Amino acid sequence: MNHLAPCPNFIGGEWQTPSGVTTPVFNPSTGDVIAECPAGGLAEVNAAVEAANAAFPAWRDTPPIERARVFFRYRQLVEANFDRLCQTVSREHGKTHAEARGSIFRGLENIEYACGIPTLLFGDSLRNIARGVDCDTINMPLGVCVGITPFNFPAMVPLWMFPVALACGNTFVLKPSEKVPLSAILLGQLLEQAGLPKGVFNLVHGGRAVVDGLLMHPKVTAVSFVGSTPIAKYIYETGIKHGKRVQANGGAKNYIVVMPDADVAKTVENLATAAFGCAGERCMAGSTAIAIGAAAERVLPDLVKAANAIRVGPTDRAAQPDMGPVITAAHRDRVLSLLASGESEGARIIADGRSVKVPDAPRGFYLGATVVDGVRNNMTLAREEIFGPVLNVMRMVDLDAAIEQANKSVFGNGAAIFTNSGRAAREFTMRVKAGMVGVNVGVPATMAMFPFTGWDESFFGDLHIQGKESIQFYTQQKVVSSRWFGGDVGDVWKK
Repeated sequence: MNHLAPCPNFIGGEWQTPSGVTTPVFNPSTGDVIAECPAGGLAEVNAAVEAANAAFPAWRDTPPIERARVFFRYRQLVEANFDRLCQTVSREHGKTHAEARGSIFRGLENIEYACGIPTLLFGDSLRNIARGVDCDTINMPLGVCVGITPFNFPAMVPLWMFPVALACGNTFVLKPSEKVPLSAILLGQLLEQAGLPKGVFNLVHGGRAVVDGLLMHPKVTAVSFVGSTPIAKYIYETGIKHGKRVQANGGAKNYIVVMPDADVAKTVENLATAAFGCAGERCMAGSTAIAIGAAAERVLPDLVKAANAIRVGPTDRAAQPDMGPVITAAHRDRVLSLLASGESEGARIIADGRSVKVPDAPRGFYLGATVVDGVRNNMTLAREEIFGPVLNVMRMVDLDAAIEQANKSVFGNGAAIFTNSGRAAREFTMRVKAGMVGVNVGVPATMAMFPFTGWDESFFGDLHIQGKESIQFYTQQKVVSSRWFGGDVGDVWKK
């Protein structure tokens, strides 16, 4: 019997293991249960929010430069524990070590961004806006902020949220996905070691009851979310109904347009990474390739070879595969069901990963890289987010038709084009309806200093995660107009 990893809450500076109902946490590579995540409830929510609320005044009044020093120390601790974090991510999510390392690096960039908070919080100032009157803007923290994070990036997405929120002077309650709680726990332990005062950061586990409790709690001021579109919409509508500021990132259906003049080798390499990286479980995955004219005949044969060559296997051991498992058996079965619907509706599977076998991990949740040709707009495969290692291929006659197809999607997260034509690239970037656009970049996900700008049903809210928009989201402006009387000041100017 495997030893189960502890899964405590972190409330008011104390690690607490609640009793009661739990949900299993799997190692997707083996199918083994590695932890039991507490279901949680209103008692834990209230305790965490009250602890954060009590800690807020002192943390708000801590000078920004001192808050920054906490994150300089935190960055050092994350770097010192880098391999441990990567192993935890791989074990509970199934990412390869290389994918886990990449995600932790992206998280580190957000910590580094938070270290610049003394400059990022600069306001505006104008002397003598009226006679003897000066005006200043001050960026003030909001209070208790909440992060609700998904299973697909157990460490990176929490690091999109709480470093900037805390550096701005807020306190924080993190609710990680119950499928992957262990990485968040380790991040919290390292934050405690960095010297963050008790109650400033809290962590509670659970499902719907915990989410609703946080959304409706009167002392919560702001909520950040990443997950599926239906849940993002629910988070947004419920949060704003209860007076919260909300940023809710949803799902995606990202199109990659391949022009006839695209570099074949580089395009195939990027398509494979975009579609099959992280087993397709990312909102920036390139899920549909639109081949223009002769591009299909030029690119598809090599793409099929590349997909068939991808080695699938367990990621929790030294010898690493090219691609790991999906998160659960139920998720694997959903992807298989979508592929079956595609076949029944007339699509053709030209690289088939459905029957992949992993002899040394027979109970793992595996799918091979799959390419589906002849996908049409009316098919279920074309409409729904698959979130698995599947690349749909559509064929179209020109760029106008491809842009029209991409713009029909209800989502608007990312889009990309592969071409050597500057004219085609400019046309695409100007006309496609997506918040993040790549030119010969298959996964145009932004870095910490730029916002993660989903559009339409890929995002609900006004201010996005990351970059300057994150500073705006986690602060509110106070405008101070001042005048001082005495002598000539504040009356009339005298020569």
